[in-house]
Amino acid sequence: MLIPLHAGGATVALLLGAWNLRRNPKGDRPHRLVGQVWVVAMYWTIISSFFIKELRPGHFSWIHGLSIFTFVTLSIGLWAAVTHRAQLHRRFMTGSYFGLLGAFVGAVAVPVRHIPQWLVHEPLRLALGAAACLLVAAAVVTLSRRRAAGKPPTPTKTRDVAGKPPTPTKTRDVAGKPPAPAKT
Repeated sequence: MLIPLHAGGATVALLLGAWNLRRNPKGDRPHRLVGQVWVVAMYWTIISSFFIKELRPGHFSWIHGLSIFTFVTLSIGLWAAVTHRAQLHRRFMTGSYFGLLGAFVGAVAVPVRHIPQWLVHEPLRLALGAAACLLVAAAVVTLSRRRAAGKPPTPTKTRDVAGKPPTPTKTRDVAGKPPAPAKT
């Protein structure tokens, strides 16, 4: 069960990373919100990889060395974002994404790996898993756009005791005079 969850996290990270790298402007609220989910998916993918030891049963392999490297580059990219070092953030996050892309190619291109085997022996489960990852990524993007739009909540209609809408009150200063018009 760990390998499908690992692959699912990597797939979501692959989709969200592509969306964030392709869109402009960078640094706005949707970029940050999608980026936060992307970082969580990436950390999940990295950490879960240490519990997968199929290349050398019971031992770590060279792939785990790449996981350590990605953990470091992702952490530097996250630190750069938090400390507003945009160029450094861009370089490390782009590098982390392309490392993920390379891992994806390696997972798909080698016929004895799980994804090609699932394609042959369990195509429906693979398709459902891929569809679920697409839905999660689409939901994250949609929610980030909605939250960024900052749509105010729908105003509630209040009424006084008699059932009439309240009359607006006029603002006055301490001396009882209306405020001066705003200067533009």
